[in-house]
Amino acid sequence: MSTLRLGVLASGSGTNLQALLDAGARGELGPASIAVVAVNVPGCGAIARAEAAGVPTIVLPHKDFTERAAFDAALAAKLRERGVEMVLLAGFMRLLGVDFLSAFPRGVINIHPALSPAFPGTHAQKQAFDYGVRIAGCTVHFVDAGVDTGPIIAQAAVPVLDDDDDEALRKRILAEEHRLYPAVVRALAEDRVVREGRRVRVLGAPPPAGALRSL
Repeated sequence: MSTLRLGVLASGSGTNLQALLDAGARGELGPASIAVVAVNVPGCGAIARAEAAGVPTIVLPHKDFTERAAFDAALAAKLRERGVEMVLLAGFMRLLGVDFLSAFPRGVINIHPALSPAFPGTHAQKQAFDYGVRIAGCTVHFVDAGVDTGPIIAQAAVPVLDDDDDEALRKRILAEEHRLYPAVVRALAEDRVVREGRRVRVLGAPPPAGALRSL
């Protein structure tokens, strides 16, 4: 099985990027490797994390472009120059258009800190906390043209405790994100993810207790 070349996109501190880098260093991404990390915010923490791991970086400020489509095209071209086959979003705070998505037939993947389809968009943990849910969590999904609306690959649930605040809930969800994302990437690299329209099956990985469609 050939190695799947991954491009990771980030805009912030890069904690999910770090989880992916650490999993790769432990050999837990299966036949996949992170070929490049691309950021749209100069100086963001994800750059230092990539450089510390010896992974090449691309810095492409979106503010240098007057049109979103032009930024998408430039970013896709730079990723494809590095041989990227699949794109992982790790706190990348930009919507990507259909032309960018179609440039990567193996898929563009995102992790969202809520149990989709609930609470799309930014500050999802606070949205869930303020709504009063008793179960929150995270979702790994294929990216489509909507906002956190793509087909769901896997989810993990966490309880909302009586003494929680939104920050405590955010940290509990984040721990599950760091576990779930590398597991999904490995399943994708091993061709164990089967899409059937909007429904997605992950083969060969029974969910642990307490998880929802998880790995």
